Amino acid sequence: MNRKSAVRVLASVTMAAGTAVAFTLPATAAPADVSVVPTTEADPVVQAMQRDLGLTKAQAEQRLQDEAEAREVHETVTAKLGAEYAGAHYDADRGTLVVGVTDAAEFDAVKAAGATPRLVEYTVTELESAAAKLDAKESAAPEAVTGWYVDIEANSIVVTTAPGTAAKAERFVDRAGVDADAVDVVESKESPQALMDIIGGNAYYMGNGGRCSVGFAVQGGFVTAGHCGTTGTSTSSPTGRFAGSSFPGNDYAYVQTGSGDTLRPWVNMYNGSARVVSGSSEAPVGSSVCRSGSTTGWHCGTIEAKNQTVRYAEGSVSGLVRTNVCAEPGDSGGSFIAGNQAQGMTSGGSGNCTWGGTTYYQPVNEVLSAYGLRLITG
Repeated sequence: MNRKSAVRVLASVTMAAGTAVAFTLPATAAPADVSVVPTTEADPVVQAMQRDLGLTKAQAEQRLQDEAEAREVHETVTAKLGAEYAGAHYDADRGTLVVGVTDAAEFDAVKAAGATPRLVEYTVTELESAAAKLDAKESAAPEAVTGWYVDIEANSIVVTTAPGTAAKAERFVDRAGVDADAVDVVESKESPQALMDIIGGNAYYMGNGGRCSVGFAVQGGFVTAGHCGTTGTSTSSPTGRFAGSSFPGNDYAYVQTGSGDTLRPWVNMYNGSARVVSGSSEAPVGSSVCRSGSTTGWHCGTIEAKNQTVRYAEGSVSGLVRTNVCAEPGDSGGSFIAGNQAQGMTSGGSGNCTWGGTTYYQPVNEVLSAYGLRLITG
């Protein structure tokens, strides 16, 4: 089969009670399930398939059954084919497993296993070897190239690149020593970004290279300290921008993040656990309060006073809450929480977490009201 690199243009694709929930906190992946659904409840997998795949309940249940059978067939047929195996994919329309082979003599073996055979040019081993050559030359790939993968159904390597840059991608493929006939170059408007869990107390970074901490997840992103960035400032890890910021006078900001990021109703306790946020009822003076930040982690103390005016070098801020919780640079914007109730975002203070000090926080309800935001709660 003689296949030349195909150039296609794709549309843009764009890509959540005062108890602690235990889980690890990776930067880009959701934690393991923290609850078990009783068998008497509706199957959440079936419900999600109905919602996301447009299936009826019966269709979703039938598909799950067909896919389970296909997995068993797949194990059998891959063992039989050995070096002639050229990949397999589940055909949802026919409810069957389609298996690629490079020799028509293997058709009977595939059919005997309960699958549908099809003749293709490249084995899985050959395609994976080609992908490995691209991996080895990754540092030399043009910036426009956004990735590559083995496409089992197309029996090729797909290289994605920005619109109008197919020629650059093809030259990269050639320099990597990969057979152009085995490659489809696809022009795409996709711009991949790492997806993040938005969790209170976790770090984020500004376009100027500075670091602050997430306050609380809200619908559309998170709230943080206003002195961390002005309106329009870009962020990374997670990727976003300051949609609103007030400092001095106030010290709050709202950062809009990507639609693919997961908004979590949690505050990182930096011990492998998180505090669940269930509301934002204001705690009175004398109450215990804890703070989470990306420099010093999780620390607790008490609320000493409210409506504090603080005169920073950049200007005065009024309406802050005074605490004896310690903090250090980089903790700015991080969560203050009392029990399971969000209180505010770290503003500033004096001292450090070696010998203590005073820290002020901006009340969270003020920023929620200012920008019409809804707190993500558990």
